[in-house]
Amino acid sequence: MQLMSEKGAAGGGLRERKKRATRAALAEAAVRLAAEHGAEKVTVEAISATAGVSVRTFFNYFDSRDDAFVVIDADAGARMRRAVLDAPADLSPLAALREAMAAELAEAEQQHELWRLHAEVLHASPHLLARGVGAHMAAEADLAEAIALRLRGDGGTDGPGLYPRLLAAVAGAAVRTSMDHWSAHQEEAAFLDVFHEVFTLLAAGLPAPSA
Repeated sequence: MQLMSEKGAAGGGLRERKKRATRAALAEAAVRLAAEHGAEKVTVEAISATAGVSVRTFFNYFDSRDDAFVVIDADAGARMRRAVLDAPADLSPLAALREAMAAELAEAEQQHELWRLHAEVLHASPHLLARGVGAHMAAEADLAEAIALRLRGDGGTDGPGLYPRLLAAVAGAAVRTSMDHWSAHQEEAAFLDVFHEVFTLLAAGLPAPSA
């Protein structure tokens, strides 16, 4: 799950907010240029110029041109991991993960067009899609580790077991399902309402709907 949000930035200083804004501008420029011209035709120079920064600044945020297409917000995973670990102790792991994800998705409706373009760019380029899948799997593994640490509460280093891995995977699927459903029914409900409804169904054990 690749997210793009300025949530969490408010808690940092001005320098940190500016860095996040610059990274977001570069990522958005890369995605929009790739959607229009094809990723293989987009240069670092074009991305930098569109974002209004130098090529040197580009490489302060991305190791390569392809990274700008794939990793929209590299800090989102770390913010969600920290939110899961810092959530109130009385929240279930599912509820803690729901709240962490909801904070990142608060601007989903405003970012919807960019996310759609991002998906199109990845699917149009097999090697970018493969990198995107790898980034998603890494983010999911990080969330599973955070869930495992929360369950243990001891800072242990054992890898996550079945439950944390399953919960992280199911939560990722829930976000995708929420986005797909909302995209097709935008006039019926706000995205976060759909998102919370999906997690309510998960918390209830996915009971079959009444006839």
